[in-house]
Amino acid sequence: MSDATPYTPPKVWTWEKSNGGRFANINRPVAGATHDKDLPRGKHPLQLYSLGTPNGIKVTIMLEELLALGHGGAEYDAWLIRIHEGEQFGSGFVGVNPNSKIPALLDYSGAEPVRVFESGAILVYLAEKFGVLLPTEPAKRAECLSWLFWQMGSGPYLGGGFGHFYAYAPVKFEYAIDRFAMETKRQLDVLNQRLAQHRFIAGEDYTVADIAIWPWYGALARGELYEAAEFLQVQEYTHVQRWAEELAQRPAVQRGRMVNRLRGPLDQQLHERHDASDFDTRTQDKLKAAS
Repeated sequence: MSDATPYTPPKVWTWEKSNGGRFANINRPVAGATHDKDLPRGKHPLQLYSLGTPNGIKVTIMLEELLALGHGGAEYDAWLIRIHEGEQFGSGFVGVNPNSKIPALLDYSGAEPVRVFESGAILVYLAEKFGVLLPTEPAKRAECLSWLFWQMGSGPYLGGGFGHFYAYAPVKFEYAIDRFAMETKRQLDVLNQRLAQHRFIAGEDYTVADIAIWPWYGALARGELYEAAEFLQVQEYTHVQRWAEELAQRPAVQRGRMVNRLRGPLDQQLHERHDASDFDTRTQDKLKAAS
């Protein structure tokens, strides 16, 4: 539908709590904790507090890829943070991420715990900690980081822009959906042109750039995001399709996308992960029953 009534912004904006929308109950214009709640801690040095959204999936894929490469120090506990219930505003979580967004990581492997927040920062931290998936040669490193930060800058137009107005807004407005659909298709074309020349995003090697971009744009290309595949005609981006399917076949990607996941088929959900054996079907069923 078209915008029926023109909107004139008031001189001073005020917060209307009952503004509707799927996330209205947790959106607010102030930061900080709303309640006291300590974070749980498991047996591994790496403690992840997250949810199986595209941003959360980046980190669990990264950790599973590190383990697949033989880096035992990447063993981790993944604790579920239910953002729709406001758990990201608990005092413990805010202490790790003042921005109250998932994912957040605590690394206890050193003399003092290290906190890392923002998904891109976590990917770089882990890549540097274990010395893999981020090139060290200057030109290749610059290319990889450029694409990693491309995702950080582009993703909000897909998620908070297109995704919000197309899938979550209480009222559909043509202008907003049109604007962000156009930008999303432009971004897909950027990737498509890049992947027409290279196997992976940063070149011929699989890197943190692929791990960051796939949960958003790979999921979109595979029809797993916002139910918008037909609307955006994602099949047109054939090189993105090829890349998205190749990554989807990686065992570490398949495991990583299950962790902290609350949507989709039950056999693809692992609400919390504390050991590699948790991917066993019987352990998954036990965890689901407990949640």
